[in-house]
Amino acid sequence: MAFAIPILLACVLTATSLCAGSRGAGETSGLRPDGQPGAAVPTRAFPAVDAVIQNAISDGSIPGAVLVVGHDGQVIYRKAYGARALEPRREVMTLDTVFDVASLTKVIVTTTAVMQLVERGKVRLNDPVAKYLPEFARNGKEEITVRQLLTHYSGLEPDLDLKTSWEGKQTAYRMTFAETPADPPGSKFSYSDVNFIVVGALVERVSGETLDEYAMRHIFLPLKMTRTRYLPPAAWRMKIAPTQYDEHERMLRGVVHDPTARRMGGVAGQAGLFSTGDDLAKFAQALLNGGGGILSAMTVEKMTRPEQPPSAPVLRGFGWDIDSPFSSNRGDLLPVGGFGHTGFTGTSMWIDPTTRTYIILLTNAVHPRGKGNAIALRSKVATAVAAALPLTTSEKEAMRGESITGYNEAQSAARRMSVRNGTVKNGIDALEERGFDVLQVAGRKKRVGLVTNQTGVDLDGRRTIDVLAGAAGVSLDAIFSPEHGVTGTLDTTDIHNSKDAATGVPVYSVYGATDAARRPAADVMKSLDAVVIDIQDAGARFYTYETTLGYFLEGAAAAGVEVIVLDRPDPITGSFVQGPVADAGHESFTNYGTVPVRHGMTLGELAKMFNAERNIHAKLTVVPMQGWQRGDWFDSTGLAWVNPSPNLRSVTEAALYPGVALIEGTNVSVGRGTDTPFEVVGAPWIKSRELAAYLNSRGIAGVRFVPVTFTPGASAYSGLKCEGVNIILTERNALDVPELGIELAAALKRLYPADFKMERMAELLVNQAAFDGLVAGKDPRRIAQDWQEELEKFEVMRKKYLIY
Repeated sequence: MAFAIPILLACVLTATSLCAGSRGAGETSGLRPDGQPGAAVPTRAFPAVDAVIQNAISDGSIPGAVLVVGHDGQVIYRKAYGARALEPRREVMTLDTVFDVASLTKVIVTTTAVMQLVERGKVRLNDPVAKYLPEFARNGKEEITVRQLLTHYSGLEPDLDLKTSWEGKQTAYRMTFAETPADPPGSKFSYSDVNFIVVGALVERVSGETLDEYAMRHIFLPLKMTRTRYLPPAAWRMKIAPTQYDEHERMLRGVVHDPTARRMGGVAGQAGLFSTGDDLAKFAQALLNGGGGILSAMTVEKMTRPEQPPSAPVLRGFGWDIDSPFSSNRGDLLPVGGFGHTGFTGTSMWIDPTTRTYIILLTNAVHPRGKGNAIALRSKVATAVAAALPLTTSEKEAMRGESITGYNEAQSAARRMSVRNGTVKNGIDALEERGFDVLQVAGRKKRVGLVTNQTGVDLDGRRTIDVLAGAAGVSLDAIFSPEHGVTGTLDTTDIHNSKDAATGVPVYSVYGATDAARRPAADVMKSLDAVVIDIQDAGARFYTYETTLGYFLEGAAAAGVEVIVLDRPDPITGSFVQGPVADAGHESFTNYGTVPVRHGMTLGELAKMFNAERNIHAKLTVVPMQGWQRGDWFDSTGLAWVNPSPNLRSVTEAALYPGVALIEGTNVSVGRGTDTPFEVVGAPWIKSRELAAYLNSRGIAGVRFVPVTFTPGASAYSGLKCEGVNIILTERNALDVPELGIELAAALKRLYPADFKMERMAELLVNQAAFDGLVAGKDPRRIAQDWQEELEKFEVMRKKYLIY
């Protein structure tokens, strides 16, 4: 697998090393006139930054440091502080000091290398690691993906066992391949060196080069990083910042500090790299420039945006940290959206595309006895640098906008509020305030039909039926009732036409057992000027009110009738888009189009999307809400809850519905006929404690499971004692609810293969790949990862129709 570095490459390295070693030997600060590292010239003053670093030196946190700051394509600050070494003798820190950068290796070398292989089509991020390293497919690691390694969601232990004696890279690889996950893969963020040992092995296997050879050929030489490498030569020794005394009381200088990498021979995916501030500045600027020739701009964007599971409480790119407990080196002023990494020895790098800035702080804080610490210093330096940046007005505005702490579609990202005390007005209230302007026609009353039910009320609790019946210039000629009837209490397809008792207006049912019964009658539609739709949706693709909306758009287009949607909130927020996208060509009353299970759209937004994407082209007007934000759960709106259907009785049940309802067509009870529908799942053949224990062991974010016994009073297993689980919603912003449905189905299939009948689940899932994955016994997290690509395409299309 390994190949010798050609003699020519070795000569180039030797020459560049000697030249670099002789340049700036005593340099402590300076810039070249073009802003690039070089001969010392006067620099801009950053006195607050200097004071922060000098204080850290004075209090013993670090012996010294090198700081390089880049902004708008130029190095704007470059300075060395304090001492490079304290023991065995004191040495002054200089700008050309070479540091053991520790875990910066993960992003400089290993992440870059694997992303290059992705670009070349040699590696796919969603593939199992075992596709490239078959020996890895043991002890529960068969489904761990390259993505999970890069984002630290593999479930593997933080490090290899160092209590026993072992040596050699191949030994480390064998130990890694024999590892058993500490947590279910994909279930939680756990920073792990083992992840990057494996990625390093993968790079070597796929490329046919050792990791140090690969990095030199494909990263360091193209970027002219002449003072960066694994296993630094003896000629560099006096320029290397020593780290710590090892277990034999020998000062580590030019030998990697990380004990696992040291046992591996100094070349590893997680640590082992040595570099300077100037070289790392070249790397940082290359990423800000869109890859600098070593990566494409698209790849840089992909690896530095959130790539962790959507429900994760931290934001991680591929290798890079974005917003997590490890993000102290971002400071308090730079916005979330940049990316960086730290190293145990005291090194750090943060890159902020918003302000086109990078901050490289290199220290050997562990010198000489491992008692120093640079964590607090990183944050203080980043904050002081951000405050001193010479930002233009547009850069300041961009930074301010990116820094605002509001709702974030990255789900449970840190620094984002999950609730607020809002005051929202629905579309009907906005329409009243506007004097029913969109319902006015010159010279006569506008003949209006209304699609509504018990949820159609204004802030004063008046039915939209009564509001429109009494509105000036409006003639309410027809009411259309969807599933569950105009009062929302019926759980049957046998719903007949009737008359509204208060107004005398005829009520036409648009719910029945046939397709024709679910569509508005053409003759009624043609008697109207407009159809107003005011109904509360549930935010799930298979909720039939959405199909009713689509059918009315179709009927209105055919009849030449205007559609006016009075918008209402998505009760489970408009910020989360989750679940498999429905396969095309499988439309039904519970699947109007190629939409994911949880779409994160209001009914007004869906109307715009259906009208355009399905080429309906009805005349459409949406009367927006006032005061609604995309991240609002219904309890953040200040609006009164009205059950949208008989078995959605709370925000909690609405939050669980898009997942639990996925298994409703199977032979289990989802709690219909109990006081807590969609909060319990059970059947006579389930063992409650067994199911709860298994589901809890899966570490599903946002929920826990309690064993229960219940007897449904209706629907599946009516009157029969069922064992099962009560689903406790612990963190609704962390829950990927359609994935919960997959987890429930997979658990039932695994534990009760002879009893669980999952065939009808395909009717609501409407995604053959996901269903086939369940049948094949694939891990639910892998199934969910496989639908992400189509989900991302939907999100791009969806943006065109968002109102809020």
